[in-house]
Amino acid sequence: MKIIAMKTSLLWSALAALALSGCSVGHTEYSRSAMQHVDMSVTGIPTVLGLGILGTTIPLTPEYSLTAAHVAKTAVQRVKAYHPYCDVAIIYHKNSPETLAKFRNSAVGEPIKMYGYSFISAMPVESSGVNLARTAITNKWNKKPCMAMASNAGVVQGMSGGAVYNADQTIGGVIVGYSHEIANVRSKKVILKDVSLYIPYSDFSKWLEANIGQTQSITPDHV
Repeated sequence: MKIIAMKTSLLWSALAALALSGCSVGHTEYSRSAMQHVDMSVTGIPTVLGLGILGTTIPLTPEYSLTAAHVAKTAVQRVKAYHPYCDVAIIYHKNSPETLAKFRNSAVGEPIKMYGYSFISAMPVESSGVNLARTAITNKWNKKPCMAMASNAGVVQGMSGGAVYNADQTIGGVIVGYSHEIANVRSKKVILKDVSLYIPYSDFSKWLEANIGQTQSITPDHV
């Protein structure tokens, strides 16, 4: 699976088809702490034979959770809103009364952690890495002007809709998939391999505020 990209200043522009099923990229490991950051979303029964559908959701407020739009489409929970051009959605979900997610935009080079559930094992998993580059994506779920962040954190099928956390425990984005290659659009030279992809908070912050009006955002001095 290839993503075609062009480097422009600090942005890498691309038209892409995300890998949302099948194998994985990078390293992930079982994580008890993942259960404190994300929830499982399932339709049917996930098995090693690939039966059923499993994704991940992020507790947002006492009434709502955040996830990938392609996960919300098959989830049993009712959908409150789909983002108009990014693979992100808000679903109705009862969470702890104290739940109020905090978000922050993060930059290329910052460390992150990804939390989600594995489709194969239905177990909570996590991975660590850094933000590598911003890239545009166009497919069924993402279109202009949506931008994704590529990272070297591991991701496995089922983690879509999961949370990307910054080092200060704020949420930096929503996991949407991965790609095996990012190549320069002109030279065709492969620049990045086996990257995870997520929609950063900066691309859905205004939409999120308009739909629930309760999000807390932290903006550090360096961003």
